[in-house]
Formats: sequence, C-alpha cells, structure tokens
Amino acid sequence: MKTSTDTTITKHKNAKAMMIASMAIFGTLGIFTRNIAVTSGELALYRAVLAISLIAVYLVCTKQNINLKASKKELVLLLFSGAAIGINWILLFEAYKYTTISSATLSYYFAPVIVTVICPILFHEKLTGKQIFCFIMSTLGLIMITGTSNIRDKRDFIGILFGISAAIFYAAVIILNKFIRNIDGIHRTFLQFLSAIIILVPYVLLTSGIHLGNLDIKGWGNLLIVGLFHTGITYCMYFSSLKELAGQEASILSYIDPLVAVLISVLILGETMSIAQAIGGVLILGFTLWNELTPHN
Repeated sequence: MKTSTDTTITKHKNAKAMMIASMAIFGTLGIFTRNIAVTSGELALYRAVLAISLIAVYLVCTKQNINLKASKKELVLLLFSGAAIGINWILLFEAYKYTTISSATLSYYFAPVIVTVICPILFHEKLTGKQIFCFIMSTLGLIMITGTSNIRDKRDFIGILFGISAAIFYAAVIILNKFIRNIDGIHRTFLQFLSAIIILVPYVLLTSGIHLGNLDIKGWGNLLIVGLFHTGITYCMYFSSLKELAGQEASILSYIDPLVAVLISVLILGETMSIAQAIGGVLILGFTLWNELTPHN
C-alpha cells in the first residue's frame, strides 16, 4: 500500500519527467518552423490559435474554470503581455530564417539577463555585485556570438539581431507577468494567447494576409506540430510540472531547451558554430543560470 510519501515522490518524478520532456520539445522548435512556408506573423497567429484550442480542451477536461472577475482586473496587463508574446514569436521565427538555430536560440536566451538589470529598477531591488558581474559576462558572451557572425552576407548578423529583439520582448513578458498577481499558470497563458490572437489578426490581415492554401502536406504537418504539440500539449505539460517542482529545480531543467537546440543545430542540421560562438553561448547560459540559482550576496 502506497504511503503519502510514496505518492509525493511519484508525483515529483512524473513532474520532473514532464519538465524534461517539455524543455527538450521546446528545443526542437526551430526545425519545424523552417518548414512552414508562411510569414512569421502568420505562423505566430496560427500557433496561438492551435495552442489555445488545445489548452481550452485541457481546461474543460480537467474541469478548470478561469476567474473572469480576476482577469478583468488584469485586462491591460494581459493585453500588453499577449502582444509581447506575439511580437516575440514573430521576431524569433525571423531569427530562425536568417541565422543558425543555435545562434538564434543563444541570442534569445539573453532575455533573463535583461530581466536581471530591469527588475531592480522597476521593483526597487538592490542590484548586487554578483548580478552586475553575471550581466557583464553574459553580455560578453553575446558580443562573442554577434561579433563572429558572418558579416559578408549580413544574414547571420541580421538573424542574431532578430534573436536579441525577440529576447527583449520575451523579457517584457517575464516582467509583465510579475505584475499579474490574480491569474497564474495555464489560465494566464490561455488569456495571453487570446490577447496575442486579438493583436495578431489585424497585423496579419494588414501585412501579409492569409496563405494557408499555399501549404503542402509537409507544411501542414509541421504547422500542426508547432501549434498543437510544441505549444498546446507542451505548455500543459510545463505548467502541470511546475505545480510539483521547486522553482530552483525548474530553473535548472529549463536550460535543457537551449542545449537541445544547439545540439540539433550542430549535430543534426550540420550548421557551423565557431569556437568563439560556442564560448559565447557557454558564457550566456552559464552566468545566467548561476545568477538565477545561487543566493546574491
């Protein structure tokens, strides 16, 4: 007969497995987005629509109700954070088109560094010496990635700039989420995706238009994978696992995402990565992780 301790251990193991799986899946995103022949704006819209549809099914099946009264209080923040998510996706998808998946991903993971610098200003927190050191070393890593890009055709450099721009909006999402106090987890994600759709629909109609009819079977398959699997299912797994994991453990496991992306880029796709760029990536991920996981003195 299982004791409460055994049940807790089992839940923790399952949550850890779900977190590892979801982060590994997130790391493969770039492979699939490259095979979808629509604009980045369209892809962001379709991703949000497919994901929110699946999350809605998940909420119904698990009998979860969204607190609409609480959501009204956070309406402006939800709209802005949803818009930031949509823009962040567009810029990240553009980064995948212009540069290697590893460079795009490592540039994107500069977001936590931005948050480290901005939060003390917004929340009147003390910026410690260790945080400043981590910021300097992570910035050095970003310079190493950017400075060694292929400037001759400029595509690699432009892609990295798109990755950094995506990181800025990703950082905005993280910071805005700190102000949203009445809604959490998958409920907040559902409302943010809904807000993203509200923003993305007019943007797509006014810019590229709808081109779903141009997709072949491969394109449709990849789109469904990105929207339903990479976003809908994986976000449900991610938030389910967070309920059973400590914040520090979740932070450590989240770095599986960029590591998988880099491994796929180099080992499977055969994309080149210079020694300087590899060192730059280690600096960004290493010092960002160190800053998050150890106490500030």
